[in-house]
Amino acid sequence: MILLTGFEPFGGEPTNPSWSAVRRAAGLLAGQGHEAVAVELPCVFGSSIDVLGGALERFRPGIVLCVGQAGGRERISLERVAINVDDARIPDNAGRQPIDEPVIQGGPAAYFSTLPIKACREAVHRLGVPVEVSQTAGTYVCNHVFYGLMDLLAVRPGIRGGFIHVPYSTEQGEANRQPGLAIEDMAAALVAIATTTAGRTSDVRVPAGAEH
Repeated sequence: MILLTGFEPFGGEPTNPSWSAVRRAAGLLAGQGHEAVAVELPCVFGSSIDVLGGALERFRPGIVLCVGQAGGRERISLERVAINVDDARIPDNAGRQPIDEPVIQGGPAAYFSTLPIKACREAVHRLGVPVEVSQTAGTYVCNHVFYGLMDLLAVRPGIRGGFIHVPYSTEQGEANRQPGLAIEDMAAALVAIATTTAGRTSDVRVPAGAEH
């Protein structure tokens, strides 16, 4: 079972491309014979991890792809690391704005993705979709969910998971005068990431780092 999660809209946007993309990707994966389900998370500190934990218990997936919007980025971003800090520049959808607080009190400083992120990057690149390995998932609800996911998976051996950021949709990008990407391309990238993860037990060793 492949579990994909996306977020409800936030920050005044009418839609969230992460939710549109995971719904489409789940349908495409099902059409290829994979068991897949999409779950929408609230853009709320705390509650988002609660909903994610409930989905893990309900569906018992082998792979988890959590997806969020990163308006302004130009590429699909395979996130490498989640850090144990909430530092919200803007309030979440419940009006919460934690500043310099841990995601999990007493948790480790960081968790790494257990997806084969470099192999996934190569698979998405072969589709002609812009993609990168990212070294920061921010400190808002996306990183909060990424860290929460990896903390939940730390006691669930055998489940691999990680976080992927997607740019604005094409329409959002035009409205915000920022880069945008078609939902169809996002969904295709997520399918490639899911199937690459399902077909590999280790990552490839190729450079995909950053100087800054």
